[in-house]
Amino acid sequence: MATIEECRAALDKLSDNMQHAEGDVRTAAALDRSVSCHITDLDVTFAGRMAGGRIEVRETLQGPPREKAQIRLALSGDDLVALVDGELHFAKAWGSGRVKLHAGLRDLLLLRKLL
Repeated sequence: MATIEECRAALDKLSDNMQHAEGDVRTAAALDRSVSCHITDLDVTFAGRMAGGRIEVRETLQGPPREKAQIRLALSGDDLVALVDGELHFAKAWGSGRVKLHAGLRDLLLLRKLL
């Protein structure tokens, strides 16, 4: 099972990847939205903001998100690490229910370019 530190490192790596993206992916990464990532097996939520092509984690909270972020992700720590490392395909994980993503329709259409 992935640790809180490994999950945080995975989010940092995702943020770095987003910042160096090009084309349509860079456009999608440039959204300015509140975000939360609930790590279900650890019952920890990373909350922050996606802006300027980066994800800035501002809080690490015990339990589910306290506020409804504009972009919400819920998954296990192992799945987060596997997604960021390219070992797990997002669409397959989302379709099987391993990953839950909630966002407005317009955001979902843009985010699909990142995934």
